[in-house]
Amino acid sequence: EFDAAGVKHEVAMFGGGNYDKEQLKRDISKIVVEETSIFGENPNKRYVFIVHNYNFGGGGLEHLNSTVLGATRNGYTNQNTYNGFLSLVAHEYFHLWNVKRLRPIALGPFNYDEENYTTNLWISEGFTAYYDNHMLRRTGFYSPEKYFDVLANDFNTVQNQPGSRVLSASDASFDAWIKQYRPNENSRNSSISYYDKGSVIGAIMDLEIMHSTKGEKGLDDVMKAMYDHYHKKLDRGYTDAEFKAMVEKIAGKSFDKFYADYVYGTKDVDHNQYLGYAGLKVIDENAKKSEPSLGANVTARDGKIMVTNVVRGGAAWNDGINVNDELIAINGARISDNRTNDLERVLASGKVGEKVKVTLVRDGVMKDIDVTLMKNSLVKFKIVPLDDATAQQLQIRNKWLHL
Repeated sequence: EFDAAGVKHEVAMFGGGNYDKEQLKRDISKIVVEETSIFGENPNKRYVFIVHNYNFGGGGLEHLNSTVLGATRNGYTNQNTYNGFLSLVAHEYFHLWNVKRLRPIALGPFNYDEENYTTNLWISEGFTAYYDNHMLRRTGFYSPEKYFDVLANDFNTVQNQPGSRVLSASDASFDAWIKQYRPNENSRNSSISYYDKGSVIGAIMDLEIMHSTKGEKGLDDVMKAMYDHYHKKLDRGYTDAEFKAMVEKIAGKSFDKFYADYVYGTKDVDHNQYLGYAGLKVIDENAKKSEPSLGANVTARDGKIMVTNVVRGGAAWNDGINVNDELIAINGARISDNRTNDLERVLASGKVGEKVKVTLVRDGVMKDIDVTLMKNSLVKFKIVPLDDATAQQLQIRNKWLHL
């Protein structure tokens, strides 16, 4: 038990673990206090963390005054695993406000008998996913450099999924029941998680608001204003238009283009525009590389190398390799039947633009398919400071990173 932000908190541990009670009290308290400061009040008198400790665990579910978390039993002494647990704590605790009280109008009063459709899960879950790691920066668990790595990884996740250029954040939210919860072998090409895309939108919206207000306001101010108006004053959910209107009110400018590009549209994020507001830039460490790629993901299954996904626009996609094809050889060089990285070894001897003969088995029939290797399109972003950042850029950076 511990008190934080005027609220009694209890942590119920199930399944053992190498956790330190006093450390958990201190660290969780920091997250509680920081998140409460955004909204100006904590809506509970008592809150319970119910933690299930597994051999390898994760994931959580929010409730009105409690949460259930999955954790790795002996991961509390590993810094990366422990930070992952704290990020999960921050995520589910943020739901106290964002979802359980501040919510899209379709999510309350909640109907547990039917599927509930809303276009705003990119806010409900995506923004919460943005805040969970941002909270670890704000409370000092992440250095600025570590946070840059975490955020760059979020950028990578969205940029490297072709479906992000097919399905918008709004549609990903609305189609959750038929796409997010029912994935198939083509999901990577046709969809994107509203968690991932929403988290990136949260980051760039935060920076856009700070830039527009010269560092005076940010996404915190939007979330608090929405909570005060729609939960406390009106006691109802918000619509798409109402959330956008509040963003524009706080920022003092139109967000029509922003929404058209990133919420309702599928435009690639201009990372350097938004990070540039804080005197930062994004570089792609893979940009100068010219590695050949087959454009297919594989797995070892029953002693066979099987294609599990064909990347939209890649070599395999263009030249006719299919999901569930068994790869046998490339240019006569046998691919090991028990190591997926053997495919990378065989491809490494090829060149971008080279035509290779892929031998495979499809539905019991052996085939040879000519495939022209393409450049590996995966990005690997890194966020670094600008050498000539202005005073205003540094002001925004300091506010954003809570330096």
